[in-house]
Amino acid sequence: MRLGIFGGTFDPPHIAHLVLAAEASYQLKLDQVLWVLTPAPPHKKGQQITPLEKRLQLLQIALGNNPAFALSRVDIDRPSPHYAVDTMRLVAEQNPGAELVYLMGGDSLRDLPTWHHPQDFVRTCKMIGVMHRPGAMARLDEVETHLPGVSTKVRWIVLPLLEISSTDIRQRAVEHRPFRYFLPPAVYEKIFQDHLYGV
Repeated sequence: MRLGIFGGTFDPPHIAHLVLAAEASYQLKLDQVLWVLTPAPPHKKGQQITPLEKRLQLLQIALGNNPAFALSRVDIDRPSPHYAVDTMRLVAEQNPGAELVYLMGGDSLRDLPTWHHPQDFVRTCKMIGVMHRPGAMARLDEVETHLPGVSTKVRWIVLPLLEISSTDIRQRAVEHRPFRYFLPPAVYEKIFQDHLYGV
């Protein structure tokens, strides 16, 4: 069993998230992608985040009934802080024998040496699937100098260019600019139903 671990605040979950997960699943031959909703990411302290229950509802709607995707409550059901190294250890305990593949963007790879216990985190990963984001790619040789051995675990994921972000969607909503087609239709409808993001 090869599991992809895709963490985030998903505020809101959008089309690019789904494309990224689907491409990672195909290119890295994953049996399933576990979507790990993070209640309060340590790197976003002080930022306003939509209440967890609302984000959870949106994510459940976005994932639908796709058997390749599953929602993980590993971070939801434990107290903060939620560090990736602890998340991976818990997922490993819940899925004995599974190969764990952590999915991240190039910006996260660049910042990986600053993470909480980064060497331990790397050890928990069978692979690290890195999604290319223009202007945010790390130089793997530089990361390797801080985390020896990380380069043997990195696998690059080739993706179509989709410049969609949750931050931009929230800003568009506040400014009453169009964002409908950035989201799965049911997610868009739920945002309006619950009057999220100032709509």
